[in-house]
Amino acid sequence: MTLDEIKALVRTVPDFPKPGILFRDVTTLIGHGRGFAATITHLAQRTEAIGAQAIAGMEARGFIFGAAVASQLGLPFVPVRKPGKLPVPVLAMDYALEYGTDTLEVDPDGVADGKEVVVIDDLIATGGTAVAAVELLRQAGASVGHALFVIDLPDIGGADRLRGAKVNVDALIDFPGD
Repeated sequence: MTLDEIKALVRTVPDFPKPGILFRDVTTLIGHGRGFAATITHLAQRTEAIGAQAIAGMEARGFIFGAAVASQLGLPFVPVRKPGKLPVPVLAMDYALEYGTDTLEVDPDGVADGKEVVVIDDLIATGGTAVAAVELLRQAGASVGHALFVIDLPDIGGADRLRGAKVNVDALIDFPGD
């Protein structure tokens, strides 16, 4: 499938989670077998070209896309979790949200020192979660120089924020003006 065909599978939900927001919902893409498979193939091709040695994905939709790419390429998958989900001592990082803070955690033994880890997620908007994940993975010993997304909302500025953290950013599709 082409990237335009994949883009057509993303549902737009107006006024969610609040009035004036156009929410880009990937559940319709994930629910389309051929579209989901094509998305994973596109992401895997770009990941392989980077020379990734492992894939990391943020809970929850980053697990869906990242684990599928890791499986297709035969690479390890590193889950970046919400607090309290890992049964071992963790590295944790708090980060700012629009209204408050949140925390990400990673198993420090889940990342081999110096491995090239590519971060994969469904969407980049403000970049807060992605930047926190990159910093946390680097703290765990990973080399993180690339992040791949299914969707970029370029006018929100998250990709630029991530580039400011010295990460190359790529997305399969974008929705300008959101």
